[in-house]
Amino acid sequence: MAAKAKKTPKPYNILIVGQGGRLQYEAVLFAASLRASSPGFKGRLIVAEPRPGPLWQNDPSIRGQDTRDLLTHLGAEIIPFDSRHLGQAYPYGNKIEALFALPKGDPFVFFDTDTLVTGDITSVPFDFARPTASLRREDTWPEIELYGPGYTATWKSLYDKFGLDFDSSLDPAWPDEFWRRYLYFNAGFFFYKCPHIFGQRFLDYALAIRDDPPAELVCQSLDPWLDQVALPLVIHSLGGGRDTLPAGLLDGDVTCHYRLLPLLYARESDRVVEVLEQVSAPNKLKKVLKSYDAIKFMIYHGRGRKVRALFDRDDLPRKEQAIRNTIKRNGFWMR
Repeated sequence: MAAKAKKTPKPYNILIVGQGGRLQYEAVLFAASLRASSPGFKGRLIVAEPRPGPLWQNDPSIRGQDTRDLLTHLGAEIIPFDSRHLGQAYPYGNKIEALFALPKGDPFVFFDTDTLVTGDITSVPFDFARPTASLRREDTWPEIELYGPGYTATWKSLYDKFGLDFDSSLDPAWPDEFWRRYLYFNAGFFFYKCPHIFGQRFLDYALAIRDDPPAELVCQSLDPWLDQVALPLVIHSLGGGRDTLPAGLLDGDVTCHYRLLPLLYARESDRVVEVLEQVSAPNKLKKVLKSYDAIKFMIYHGRGRKVRALFDRDDLPRKEQAIRNTIKRNGFWMR
């Protein structure tokens, strides 16, 4: 009997958000790094662009035809979407509402625009039926008050609100009331088999938490944390978790979520700096990118290298805020 032929995996789409201002230039760097580091990627790179509308005070669209033309040249497709629920009041919600601009039923990976592709993304064994998100995070939420609810009571109230099993979300390797015991992600990347299913769940949970939070959240800020509060609940409800990808690929050898260019130069590997400077070097990109001051000074005027000289990558401060403070004290901070 002839052996069954292996099914070729369905190509997946990559989604980033291209909003006017800093994000549109980060989108150019992302697209250039994807093209340079992963020439074998066969899916679509979709740059979702928020349309102007009643939820935006200012026009959030990508500015300048030169940026649009460059994104297209780099293989990206710019697709507009409407902000129906979040908009200016919570711009991080773009990553939620942009999901509905993607084709229903096609697997996707979302990345924040402040990400570089530094390796072959086709080598990442995504299991699109078992979503996960970035574990490169700090204990930013909840902020535990002296006489308020602890981690367990706070997170359990959210699982109970949505009828989810709380105990199965816990990591027993960590003790009770230590933040790593609880499912918590950075929303810098996430993926699933259908953007509309994921997007609707994400939107429903985020709006329910914003509009009718459990009593245990009375002391907690949801701005800018709303997406990161809802995300673990969405992932858990869809059968995902913290360990559905091999470690060391995303936020490792294949991608880098650098957040801001001064932080990239301060703490990321030589490989990340090499990719950044190589993909931004061609004149076609330089003409567009240098119109954003942080890129112009950090990359093209060498300020990033001065930031890099302030730090030992093998002995970095434990907290990001300490890195920021050192850069600011030396007069090099830009965003």
